[in-house]
Amino acid sequence: MSHESRRLDSVCVYCGSSDAVDPKLLQDAAEVGREFARAGLRLVYGGGGVGLMGASAGAAHDAGGRVLGVIPSFLIGRERPLTKVETRVVETMAERKKGLFDESDAFVVLPGGIGTLEEIVELLSWRRLNLHDKPVVFYSPDGFWDTLFALFEHTIATGFTPASFREGYRVVDKPEDVVPALRAMVAADPVEDVSDAIRLT
Repeated sequence: MSHESRRLDSVCVYCGSSDAVDPKLLQDAAEVGREFARAGLRLVYGGGGVGLMGASAGAAHDAGGRVLGVIPSFLIGRERPLTKVETRVVETMAERKKGLFDESDAFVVLPGGIGTLEEIVELLSWRRLNLHDKPVVFYSPDGFWDTLFALFEHTIATGFTPASFREGYRVVDKPEDVVPALRAMVAADPVEDVSDAIRLT
């Protein structure tokens, strides 16, 4: 099986779309967006202009970064896409998730709610099944995701999940550590030739 250098150009950000959160989380999301712009990374996200989604994408764009949003048409009224960034409108949530996955070389998970949980659990499940090996980094300020990690550990301790699952993601608690963590995962895990692997549809 051959190896090659892993590409890191576009990174998907999964995060919440609620504005009714601690303003510090919105500020942190904006800083992550600026870090992407400074690093020359394109930010790919769910297309909304509200909550941490809008904060990260808007800040990346304002800092000169590249941004791509992917949003289902039925959410346009609720999530109010940013008119200043490139936005692709699709019809279903499945199309949105596939678009985000296909356009991204890695993933960053910021604080969010049930929608973010649904996206990241599916992404980690795909990785567990060897459907992809793209890097995943959690930004977990003040231990935001600790209860989720405790659940992961519970499933490992009870034999439902292999211990190797832990190798599929990294965790940081400062916005400035997100990009270095992504790059460290890329450097530690060169991409393999998976031409015969099952492909996501």
